[in-house]
Amino acid sequence: MKIIKRNKQEVEFDISKIINAITKANEAAKEPDRMTGKQIARIAERVTNECENMNRALSVEEIQDLVEKQIMAHGAYEVAKLYVTYRYTRSLIRQSNTTDASILTLIECNNEELKQENSNKNPTVNSVQRDYMAGEVSKDITQRLLLPQDIVEAHQQGIIHFHDSDYFAQHMHNCDLVNLEDMLQNGTVISGTMIEKPHSFSTACNIATQIIAQVASNQYGGQSISLTHLAPFVQISRDKISKKVDQEFETLGINPPAEKKKEIVEKRLREEIERGVQTIQYQVVTLLTTNGQAPFVTVFMYLNEAKDPQLKADLAMIIEEVLKQRIQGVKNEAGVYITPAFPKLIYVLEEDNIREGSPYYELTRLAARCTAKRMVPDYISEKVMLQLKVDKNGNGNCYTCMGCRSFLTTYVDENNQPKYYGRFNQGVVTINLVDVACSACCESRDEDKFWKILDERLELCHRALRCRHDRLAGTLSDAAPILWQYGALARLEKGEPITKLLYGGYSTISLGYAGLWECVYEVTGKKLTEPEGEAFGLKVMETLNAACAKWKAAENIDYSIYGTPLESTTYKFAKALQRRFGIIKGVTDKNYITNSYHIHVTEQINAFEKLKLESKFQRLSPGGAISYVEVPNMQNNIDAVMDVMKFIYDNIMYAELNTKSDYCQVCGYDGEIKIEERDHKLVWVCPHCGNDDENKLNVARRTCGYIGTQFWNQGRTQEIRERVMHL
Repeated sequence: MKIIKRNKQEVEFDISKIINAITKANEAAKEPDRMTGKQIARIAERVTNECENMNRALSVEEIQDLVEKQIMAHGAYEVAKLYVTYRYTRSLIRQSNTTDASILTLIECNNEELKQENSNKNPTVNSVQRDYMAGEVSKDITQRLLLPQDIVEAHQQGIIHFHDSDYFAQHMHNCDLVNLEDMLQNGTVISGTMIEKPHSFSTACNIATQIIAQVASNQYGGQSISLTHLAPFVQISRDKISKKVDQEFETLGINPPAEKKKEIVEKRLREEIERGVQTIQYQVVTLLTTNGQAPFVTVFMYLNEAKDPQLKADLAMIIEEVLKQRIQGVKNEAGVYITPAFPKLIYVLEEDNIREGSPYYELTRLAARCTAKRMVPDYISEKVMLQLKVDKNGNGNCYTCMGCRSFLTTYVDENNQPKYYGRFNQGVVTINLVDVACSACCESRDEDKFWKILDERLELCHRALRCRHDRLAGTLSDAAPILWQYGALARLEKGEPITKLLYGGYSTISLGYAGLWECVYEVTGKKLTEPEGEAFGLKVMETLNAACAKWKAAENIDYSIYGTPLESTTYKFAKALQRRFGIIKGVTDKNYITNSYHIHVTEQINAFEKLKLESKFQRLSPGGAISYVEVPNMQNNIDAVMDVMKFIYDNIMYAELNTKSDYCQVCGYDGEIKIEERDHKLVWVCPHCGNDDENKLNVARRTCGYIGTQFWNQGRTQEIRERVMHL
């Protein structure tokens, strides 16, 4: 059994340390108040049993809480008081060097918490360590100097989560939609070098990857680009190739038929598209940004975004090549094709591609093959999105999210035109809905108390969100020229503040939420899949939206509800709930809580019922959310994948299919790598050869709307292990 020390290092559990700590407190007590050695041993044994029953590595603080409870249970109140005093005294001593200790364990790769903090970062790499070291310092400054103490304490207790505090000391924002069209058509500046409009498709792709890298290094969230912005350069290359072919024929004294010339031009054009797409694919997965990971980038594929039939046909060629290359995958160090985490792909389902016989139906079947093999693309329904994303002019809009699920709200610019590219999100604070429910119902179910506590917690989140907003207000465009001066998000003057972009809906700020499933069950005793539970869950969502609407009306800041993609925080929240409320069946008895509004991963429900029910809640998450269905290997059943995609088109705005895509470097097994429990810890194991060395396993799993490939903490690993199939 393992424990997590205060410096985040994972070590073997040692019962003697519990006995020694209790003994010291016991010896400090007066003789009549002391316990016997047998009582101390019994307390240590009971604490050990409780630790084992948790099925995860507990922190030192959690173990000490258990010790306190057991001492009190034995009636040794004086010893318990001395034990608490000893803990407090030691904590004061440690406060001066906690950050130093965390950084030292990070450098030595012993910091278990940071090792599992991000499934797309390798904490043994120098660049990642540098980012984490800076992050530890930023967290320390944030908690000591920049945030109100009650917000810090709420974050530490798992009542809320103040996202990305490791970047908060700097004036950085979350995620955005890069205005690639403006930067390519009108030029940009990268690292002080003028980049003019490219003269070919392949050059445009190369510039796009440089823009992606620069943007990623100046923010901390995801970014999205649209292939539509690259499509005009296909015609530029076509014209360029056509002239060159004419020159070649003229040199040879040949006058071929027009159809033959067109065939040659299109063949060479296809080759250039292949090279350009390959540039994006390989540069994105091989680039390391300043935070030590590949750029978190989403590539948007929307045929109806093209302005004319020729542009749409050229866009379709690019999309086809992107899908073909993703189906192939990228080679790992053993030379085997595997599933890359990025770029994330989103494909829009529309009337021109979803029905059999429609002009681009075969392109959609290619997307289905890609999903079955590599888990992407994910799917946006144009039909549903046009119904949900209606601007002030009454027009529906279809556009991509920023990164994995964060959506902008609708916006009309000064020319009365919808605008999405060049906009961004200021940041996120997430409310732990499970904690609200448990706080209200710890003695008995009390719905009135729940709504009262929810209002209090929402106001706490509101103040925390204002801290995020106020941190960005006054930031000068010089802080990130690629973003604010050279077109990615704006073209402000040098020295101009970005403040005006924080108001009026140009950017959003997100109230995240997590654990709706457990919240509903704790308050009502019903599941979200039951009528009473569904009604209560929808009421909770409507209350969150009403709060955001009130704040927005008062402040002209675009607050928006966001279905938080918990990764490491799912484990953090679960541990906090267990500390505060103990084990409550169906509520806190897992080492994770459910993402956003999702139906619990263990719930037996088919894909179509799940998507239909979750669509009601996705509608109430305008700031972003995604639904998924868990499926087996579908590579030989593309018709079934298409059935799910058609259902998505008719019923839900944004959804994905989760399959498996793994490889064992030891034996060459390319099936599903399994999760086994060993010594109270979940480990990944090849079912063919038993290899459990994570350095020799390639595992890709969808965790929060995006694919992770660097493994996960114990809470997320348990959640992945317990997922049931929906198809």
